[in-house]
Amino acid sequence: MKYVEIKRLSRKLRRHQTGYEKRLWAKLKDRQQDGFKFLRQHPLLYDRQGNDLNFFVPDFYCPKAKLAIEVDGFIHDTSKIHDKHREEILRSMGIRIIRFKNDEIGEMENVLMKIREQLVLAPTPTPPYK
Repeated sequence: MKYVEIKRLSRKLRRHQTGYEKRLWAKLKDRQQDGFKFLRQHPLLYDRQGNDLNFFVPDFYCPKAKLAIEVDGFIHDTSKIHDKHREEILRSMGIRIIRFKNDEIGEMENVLMKIREQLVLAPTPTPPYK
């Protein structure tokens, strides 16, 4: 896929977030988690074959912490092999992955605690501008 198409897809995914993704995004945006910046539906390129780029688009990504967050709905129940392969590639890039099931998002404090535990392993972020 060409880079222009990847950008278009990412924008479409941002416009059509699930309700669970929206709830988590409300807690991640604007550096609310210990000053770490998160991106939503940001493409991660991992291979190039000619003009075609191979990529993944995690639900949320923190570049400073190299942390990808996935909110898994029922569709992921049928794509476990694909998800495992994807995780192997991301880990080879030094990116850690956290997965949450939709119903876990209802326990937001637990979700945020697990995210903060992973952020502790990352370098200190740049403070947000006020």
